[in-house]
Amino acid sequence: MTSGPGQPKDSLADWMLDRTEVSWPSWRGVCPVSEAPARDGFRNFFMTTRGGRDSEGTARVLTALELAFADAEQGRPLTFALMAKWQRTVLGHDVVVFRTMPAFAKGGRERYGLAPDTRARFERCLSESAQPDLPLPSRAARTYLDILFFHPFEDGNAPAAMLALAFVLAREGVLLDQVHPLQTTRWADDAEGAADLAVLLGILITAAQRHLSHGKQS
Repeated sequence: MTSGPGQPKDSLADWMLDRTEVSWPSWRGVCPVSEAPARDGFRNFFMTTRGGRDSEGTARVLTALELAFADAEQGRPLTFALMAKWQRTVLGHDVVVFRTMPAFAKGGRERYGLAPDTRARFERCLSESAQPDLPLPSRAARTYLDILFFHPFEDGNAPAAMLALAFVLAREGVLLDQVHPLQTTRWADDAEGAADLAVLLGILITAAQRHLSHGKQS
């Protein structure tokens, strides 16, 4: 969908172009762990970033996080239907559907278009979270950005992206004990920023594994 007069350009279209051109980094040493880090970084992230201002909403997000972890343990494929299940819990709604209008974020500076095939393209992108020939940090980063820039829900896309990130990692036996470093503004036309996010995720994964190993030795 093209932008009309006075509208910002379609940032989803920008992302779909950049997505194929990102120099996703290679990574070595990422391996599943049999025991979760003592400190669950995702729970801590949600509790500290929103707990004080919205205790009921935070409780719903934490319940959705547990649902995502349970689905990861069962090795479920990442689909919009699965995400919608988590999102119903996050929002406290009985029904959650794919958005039916163009979406805006960052004070209107990014616009995410909508076309007849937008949901189908989103589903294809979600399926690539299990792409075997791309390292886990890059796949997880790409999935996180897919959700931010497809903006599939009318509300709550930021926590939805974080829940999906936790799911993609946990599905392969990886949890983080630090998540706050990921909290920064991401732009749809920033291919270098996308690669940097993958590098950061690799660092956080390695750090969590190192902390777990040191904890077992002490």
